[in-house]
Parts: sequence; C-alpha cells; structure tokens
Amino acid sequence: MDTSLPELATVGRRRAPWLEWVRSYQREWLAPDVVAGATAAAVVIPKALAYATIAGLPVQVGLYTALVPMAVYALLGTSRPLSVSTTTTLAILTGTALAGLGPGASDGALLTACATLTLLVGAMLLLAGVLRLGFVANFISEPVLVGFKAGIGTVIVVDQVPKLLGIHFDKGNFLQNVAGIVQNLPHTSWPTLAVALAMIAILFGLERFVPKAPAPLIAVAASIVAMRVLDLQSLGVGAVGKVPTGLPTPTLPDWHLVTQLWPAAAGIALMSFTETIAVARAFAQSGEPAPDSNRELVATGAANAAGALLGAMPAGGGMSQTAVNRHAGARSQLAGLVTAAFALASLLLLGPFIGAMPQATLAAVVIVYSIGLVQPAEFRAIRRVRTKEFRWALVAMAGVILLGTLQGILVAIVVSLAALAFQASDPALQVLVRKRGTNVFRPRSPENPDDESYPGLLLLRPEGRIFFANASRLGQKITEQIALARPKVVALHMRGVFDMEYTALKMWTEAEQRLREAGITVWLVGMNPGVLEMVRQSPLGEALGEQRMFHNLEQAVAHYLAMEPRTAGGRSVGSAIGSGASPVVSK
Repeated sequence: MDTSLPELATVGRRRAPWLEWVRSYQREWLAPDVVAGATAAAVVIPKALAYATIAGLPVQVGLYTALVPMAVYALLGTSRPLSVSTTTTLAILTGTALAGLGPGASDGALLTACATLTLLVGAMLLLAGVLRLGFVANFISEPVLVGFKAGIGTVIVVDQVPKLLGIHFDKGNFLQNVAGIVQNLPHTSWPTLAVALAMIAILFGLERFVPKAPAPLIAVAASIVAMRVLDLQSLGVGAVGKVPTGLPTPTLPDWHLVTQLWPAAAGIALMSFTETIAVARAFAQSGEPAPDSNRELVATGAANAAGALLGAMPAGGGMSQTAVNRHAGARSQLAGLVTAAFALASLLLLGPFIGAMPQATLAAVVIVYSIGLVQPAEFRAIRRVRTKEFRWALVAMAGVILLGTLQGILVAIVVSLAALAFQASDPALQVLVRKRGTNVFRPRSPENPDDESYPGLLLLRPEGRIFFANASRLGQKITEQIALARPKVVALHMRGVFDMEYTALKMWTEAEQRLREAGITVWLVGMNPGVLEMVRQSPLGEALGEQRMFHNLEQAVAHYLAMEPRTAGGRSVGSAIGSGASPVVSK
C-alpha cells in the first residue's frame, strides 16, 4: 500500500499538471509573475483585438481568446512562460476557413462556425496527444517554416492595407487584392492613412527607443483619445464600433459544418501545435522542466476545446507575447493567469473605449507585428548554408501567397516530406585520404594537397542509414569513384553507417561479386556491432570472410601496404561493371 501512494500521486500530477507548478511554487516568484502577466496583457489584448479582425470576427472574440485558452493552458501546460492566445498565422488561417461561409454571413453565423472550427481544432489536438503524436512537430523543417511564415506575413500585410488606406473593395486571392489596392489608390482616405502612419510611427518608435514600454497599449490608448478629442470619425476615420461587455456566453457548434471545416481545422491544429512547441522550446531556461510535446498537445487541445464553447477562436503559443512575458520576469504559469485576469477586466469594463478605437489602429498593429514574420536575414542565412533548402523556403512562401494559406500548409508539409525523402535517398559518400605523418583520415580536399593517398587503394566513407531507397544512388556514387581511381582494393569505412536494411545488403552482396569478378577487392572497415552482425549472417559476410573486415582504417591501410607487392592488377572497371552500371544494383 505504501509503495502505491507515490505512484498515485504521480498519476494525479500527470492528469492535473497545475499541481506540479503549484506544489513547487516559490513565494518570491509572486511579484515577478504579477508584473510579467500585467505587462504581457498590455501586448496581448490589443493584438488579440487586431487578430480577431484578421479572421473577420467581432473584436470581442479576441478578448475571449485571451481569456479562456490563456487560463486553461496555464493550468495544463508544461511551459512556464508560454503565453497562449491567438497568433497572426492562426488568425489568417481562421479567416480563410470562415470565408467559405460566404461574404454575407452574419455575426451569429460566423461565431457559430468559429465555435465549430475551434472545437474541431481542440479535438484533433487532444486526440493527437492521446495517441502520442508529438513527434509530428518535427515534420516541418525550419527552412520550410521560415518560408511559410514569410508567406503568411506577406498575405496579412496585403490584407490589412485597405484598412490602412480607408478603401473598400471585394477581396479575392492575393493577386486580386494587390490589383484592387492599386486600382483604388485614388480613393485613399487621407485622415485614415494619417492615423495609421502615426500609429505605425508610435509602435516602431517605442519598440526602437523604449523597448520595455507596452507599445500596442500606448498606441491604442493614443488613438482612442485622438478619436474623441479631434472627432476623427467626422473626417471619415472608421471606428471599431459597439463592443459587447460582460462575460462570454456559451456558443454551441453546428455539427452540419464539420464536413466543410475539418480540413481547415487539421491545418490550423498542425500550425497551432508547431508554433506552440517551437515557442515553448525557444524560451525554456535551464533548471526548468523541458516542454513535453505530447502534454503540450493535450494542453493546447483542452485550451481550444474550452475556448470554443465560450466564443474564442483557435489559439496557440505566441512568439512576441511569450518573449514579453519571459523578459518581464515570468517565473511560472501564474503569469498567464494574471494576463487572463486582465482580459476579463477588459471584457467587463473597457467595451465602450475599445469600440471608439479607429480601424486603422488595428490595421497598424497587425501590420507592425505581422511584418516581423518576413525575415530576410533568415533567408540569407539559409542560402549561405545550403542553397537547396533556400529553394524549399521560397517554394513554401510562394505556396502560401499564390495558392492560399490552407493550401500553403499542404505545400509546406509536402515540401518538407519531399526534402526528407530527397535527403534520405541521396546519402553522402566521401573519398578519404590520410593527413601526412598522422593516423588521421579525412575527406579529400583541395585545401589539403599534402594529404596521402595510396595507389590502388580507394578509401570511401558512406554515411547514414543504407536502405532500399538509397542503395542504388549510393552504388552510382561508388561506381563513379571507382571509374576515376581504377583501384585494386575498395575499402568502405562503415563507421558512419548506423543501420543496413536487407534489400540494400542483398544489393551489396551482388555488387561485391561483380567487383570481385572484375578484379577489384572490397573491404569493409569499422562496422558498428549491429551492422557487423548483419553482415556476418549474410552471404556478403561469407564472401568477404573475416580477412576482409577490419576494425579501423589504420589497420586496413597497414594490411594493404604489406600485401601490395603481391597484389595482381585487375581488369578495367568499365569493362567489368559495364557502362553506367552500379555495383550496388541487382540485375
């Protein structure tokens, strides 16, 4: 009985994760958590209002999202500083999904559809958590994610420019919207543009010169005061309008919309989790529990499901607001509860003030914080390291811009998986030489012209897992090197090969026989225990025998130098293997 109590306690903490941080909470964390939560609220609340407009929803939905998902995640999440509401990416994906209802949809219809969409997102995340699918976050590569976010940022900016200019037209795809902006430029509302530019100047100026100031809150407050004092509405500057006050009312989903919305929900769920786990990992500090991807799925799923029933839109961890929360001193999830409390106070008290806010202010906030998604420096860094992955980033960006955001997710996933497949199917193969006067073997390079090679001996090092999808390509690379070097012995250094699949092993067995018939001897060097055991139990091991398997390259080279005077010359590689034939391809 005594031994079962700790186990029960552990299970209880896993089912109620808030117990973990409450039990370990330290009194000196209280003041930093309150300050951080209040500071984050000054950023989260104005941005949440703006993001609701991106999705085409009433602004109070942004406050609901800053209240319910924020509070639920604080109770269930594993990341201490993570601030969970909505993000630019999730907002535009939500807007794209709800646009399918048609341009004339009422606020009631939009809210019902939003509840359905958000509940589907929550259910998918919860199911993924139960099935322990947290590893899925690793299926979108960083270059592809950089391109995807850049595309999202570009689309959002173009979407908000009409509000910035005070012009109106029927929106379409990205190119149609760009054309609409150009055609309607003569109808620009100059007072609206002046308000927007002033807000952008305030936001950028504060971020640049007073980075600790709550820039969005100051900009919003200044625009509301200007709206009242200068009577900007009489000059044609549009306001947000009436904002309901009070607690969110329960909103039930419409199950008839499930078939229409589930594909969008799947894409939003993927991006919500990807952003959440990426931000949680980015802001984890040493000494804190590492974010658990499967528990993060459950936490964000529960946050979305609860938010759906109380009028919220899809939510996830936000990069900028989490950065503010962490830098302001957040020590635990209590900071998120403080931010949620401020959102609640805004709902109860600030509705009339929010309604007086210019639409141009929301557009300015959205543009300033969305343009950061486009990171030219990231593209340049990727290009410096690997041009191929730079192209993948561009493809992902173009997919979002030209095909739409939801289709852009599919493009991002397909590009990532294609990149993974390409990398797996094209294993590295290096020609090794010896650093003169040492026992160090390294890849051949023009930078090291004094490195030693041995006439008649070709040292090759394949890397990675060798299996049916890449064995043929690896064989082609080996053939090319054999044709160039025309060796008597090919020594394959296998230290970098951690696994060998049966089909590949069969190909290598047949290739060894063809090379032997061509007068070329194959040696295997430095195999790890698993690969060595596989080779010994295969016909390849029988053909090689222990005398052609070596522990390391130094031993193999010494054996070659000792036997070189007795080594007979082989026949032509080209005539033995055949023009263009691979020594690792079965006939």
